[in-house]
Amino acid sequence: MEIAIIAHDSKKELMTQFCIAYCGILSKHNISATAITGKYVSDASGLEIERLLAGKQGGVQQIASRIAYDEIDLVLFFRATNQPDLPSPEQEELETNLIRMCDLHNVPIATNIATAEALISALDHGDFDWREIINPRSEYNRRKKTQRY
Repeated sequence: MEIAIIAHDSKKELMTQFCIAYCGILSKHNISATAITGKYVSDASGLEIERLLAGKQGGVQQIASRIAYDEIDLVLFFRATNQPDLPSPEQEELETNLIRMCDLHNVPIATNIATAEALISALDHGDFDWREIINPRSEYNRRKKTQRY
């Protein structure tokens, strides 16, 4: 499974702790993240993470684009909800688009730790295996291509 992680500045520590706690599950999957979040999580947990651009420099757009091409199966996006950490209107629009893309392409998204724990538990139980058929980068579809005549 392809998992994308994003965290606002005030939530990066929470995301890092979450990824440390669920390192055993997450290590079985491919993870991509916005640059700084990816660095924090990778340094603290040892997880191999593909680091994209920083969120404000296009990382959120890169993830939204991958969702549009069905290349992301699960999104963990810890958002700031307190006034000083709220994103700019432009950034808020990009984040709204990301959530809309998840809705459009049936990609599960968690915007808080409670939902993230539920999704990770479901992932561990195989509840998202149906995503393997949809994702063109999945092992299922790579094997299918090599089995053709």
